[in-house]
Amino acid sequence: MPSTTRPRRIGMIVPSSNTCLEPQTYRILGGRTDVTVHFTRIPVTRIALDKSSDRQFDPAVMREAAGLLATTDVDVIAWNGTSGSWLGSAHDQDLVEEITGATGVPATTSTLAYLEAFRTFGTERIALFTPYTEDVNHQVIASYEREGIKTVDHRALGLSDNESFARVTDDEMRPGSLELAAAAPDALVYLCTNLYGANISAEIEDGTGVPVLDSVAVTLWHALRLAGAPLLDPRWGRLLA
Repeated sequence: MPSTTRPRRIGMIVPSSNTCLEPQTYRILGGRTDVTVHFTRIPVTRIALDKSSDRQFDPAVMREAAGLLATTDVDVIAWNGTSGSWLGSAHDQDLVEEITGATGVPATTSTLAYLEAFRTFGTERIALFTPYTEDVNHQVIASYEREGIKTVDHRALGLSDNESFARVTDDEMRPGSLELAAAAPDALVYLCTNLYGANISAEIEDGTGVPVLDSVAVTLWHALRLAGAPLLDPRWGRLLA
């Protein structure tokens, strides 16, 4: 007979052109056998402040993807994308209510995971690193300001093609990261689930003393909390351990 006990299951909705978050999520989990992660994709190829970009994050598309994940009996569903950071937290709150209403499964998003992390760790002043364009960064900063989060400094790499974000190397991230850490924020935020920020989180934390919150790690951290599973190894961000 099949076992009546099983690992906790996390379902994640993934931007279609994202090549980072699936391998990075399993890299972060390492050899753990107490949790498994299951993915489905929605069409997302471009990040910009216009209607065609915004339509990629339509709730109906998310609801359909969540319905597919629910057939695997997952314990939580996460929209593993940061669009709510510029569309506003209300957009993502409505989204998780729709997902849970349609599936009966608790839900979160990368943006809501960040806001929960900020509350949990008392984070009020952040430095922001993204692969996005400057105007997207300014929209994120304004959105965070409405949540009581002050951005003391930021860097934008000027990219809009979502697939290209995962091509950013550790060496390309280090200089801006160190400059941002010099502003002494409560946390350095790597905002984008297609950016390999977690690769250098421990290095930046050890070298500067500034905590790092990476999007892939933060989304997984919140999903683990909602699923009632143990949290992360401190190498992926000491606050998330």
